[in-house]
Amino acid sequence: MITIRKSDSRFQADRGWLQSRFTFSFADYNDPAHAGFRSLRVMNEDRISPGKGFGPHAHRDMEIITYVLEGKLQHRDSMSGPHTMGPNEIQTMSAGNGIVHSESNASQTEPLHLMQIWIEPSAEDLPPSYQQVAVPLSAKRGRLHLIAGPADSQHSPPTTINQDARLYVSELGAGEAVSQELTSGRHAWVQVVRGEALLNGQPLREGDGASVSGEPRIEVKGGASGGEILLFDLA
Repeated sequence: MITIRKSDSRFQADRGWLQSRFTFSFADYNDPAHAGFRSLRVMNEDRISPGKGFGPHAHRDMEIITYVLEGKLQHRDSMSGPHTMGPNEIQTMSAGNGIVHSESNASQTEPLHLMQIWIEPSAEDLPPSYQQVAVPLSAKRGRLHLIAGPADSQHSPPTTINQDARLYVSELGAGEAVSQELTSGRHAWVQVVRGEALLNGQPLREGDGASVSGEPRIEVKGGASGGEILLFDLA
């Protein structure tokens, strides 16, 4: 079964300097029908004005993944920093038993566009950690490239999370396809972050997401203008 969450059905938050679209319940948005999917708890698309951002704030017991689409993000936390990251980089932070961090647009002139993802960890009170790695363009072009997963993954993910979940990224040209087998009991979430795609023949546009359950295999094909997707393989 494939259930599509259309881009324009997401909750819209406007703070002036911050324009956000929430796929799942977050902050003041509480929707029992969209409270997450499996261990995936937050899927936010944020646009942050130049020089603006979130001041120091605390998290715990959450795996927080940030993927920049445009611009530069500056991050600082209670363990290290500052760190700056741009497009085609992945930042993975395990909040564990508690961490304080801040996030802001590193530029005074250019906007920042990013995806922030929260995944529930498999256990509480774990040691916090921070990871940041580049995603080579060639690695995601026309293929599913693993960017986050558990430490015991057979494919040695570049960043690790404390959950039986794997995150892939793929950039697809028009008509170009990738596929993923879903073993018994596994589920998937597909998020289109740029362009257009077809998920098992069903059209998805930029900002659309879809949950997948009870399907032995999924195929994602680039739309007429191509597209970039995030694919989550979830227990």
